[in-house]
Order: sequence, then C-alpha cells, then structure tokens
Amino acid sequence: MAHSGVPWFRDADLLIRRPDELPEDALRAAEALGLAPDEAYAQVGTVWGKVDTEERSRIGSAGELALLELLSESAEGKVEHVAAWSDGYGYDIFVDAYQHSAHLEVKTTVRVGRLTIYISRNEYETMLRDPAWELVTVRLTPELKITGVAAVPRDWIARHVPSDRTARGRWESCRLEVPPEVPVPGIPSVVPMLTETAPDVLRGQLVHQV
Repeated sequence: MAHSGVPWFRDADLLIRRPDELPEDALRAAEALGLAPDEAYAQVGTVWGKVDTEERSRIGSAGELALLELLSESAEGKVEHVAAWSDGYGYDIFVDAYQHSAHLEVKTTVRVGRLTIYISRNEYETMLRDPAWELVTVRLTPELKITGVAAVPRDWIARHVPSDRTARGRWESCRLEVPPEVPVPGIPSVVPMLTETAPDVLRGQLVHQV
C-alpha cells in the first residue's frame, strides 16, 4: 500500500473512517490475502500511521532548516535553532534583535489544499504563557525549497485544541486541520527584525497556499 501510488492512501485518515469505506482496490487486495474487511481496515490504519509519522519527521526537519537558513540571511540580530538542543523549549527557532524577539514553532507541509498540524501539550502551554510564541507554517516544494510562509493565529489554535474533561484525563498531543483562510501570510512577529533585502515571503507579501 505504502508504495503502490494509489491516490487515496495519502488521505486515508480522512477518506476511510470505517471498514465499509475501504476502496474497491483495497478490498480486492484484502480478499486475495485472506483478510476480512475489519482486518484490512486495521492494516490500512497501521501502515498509513507509520508512513505519515516518517514523512512528517522528514518534511518537518527540512522545513525547520530551510526557514532557519532564510531567517539567518534575512533577520537582524540573533537567530538560533533551539530545537537542535532540546525539544523542551516549546518552539523551534529563536529570533532576537534590539527590542523585538520571536519564538517560532515551525510546522511544514508539501501539500496544497490541506494543512494538517500536530501540536504538543508543551507547545500549546508555551503559547499560552509566552507572548513571543508564534506558530509558523512553511510550505515546501517537492525539492524541499520554501514556497510559502504563514502564521496560524493563536486564538484560532486555542479554540480548536481539545479540553481536559476531568483531572484524570489529559491530552498530550493533538492534530489540527487548518482551513486555507486561517493562516496569515508571512511571520508578523519577525517583520520588525527583517533587513531591507528580506524576501517578500517573510513579510507576508506573497500568498501562502495550503
């Protein structure tokens, strides 16, 4: 499945919510392997989850490094990749110049038309207490070059994360599907620190497609 190129597999998490939603090609493959629809559904979920995790790690690292390089060339002051030292900060990149600073949590995609982000409890609680925190989405080309940058407003994030229903239950990570109209082009918190020659994509003067 992972390497078959079938168009539905990439969005299997949205398209296939129950065994009776399995596509015909998946059902035929399951029958050939002697699997019942319930077993086939479980296998699709397992394989998709493994592929998605590996791809998110690869794309996420590429996005952080690409944005780090762009900011190092475009922002005045200090730019540091704090996620390279520890994941405990609650953000990935630190930018500081004069009277301004920004703590950027970076989420990356190569998709157009769908933006799915995963946010940890630590990242969310950092957002709540840190006014310099900003969630930045980076869109890369298949060749891993930056083609769009945008920020997701913190009030939108706060409205859509889960709630802890009791003291005995606590969410630690959640997935958010961000509508295309939500991200704000550019990185607002970084604009005051940009040099005159900084690219328009950081200033929000190019549209970020998701």
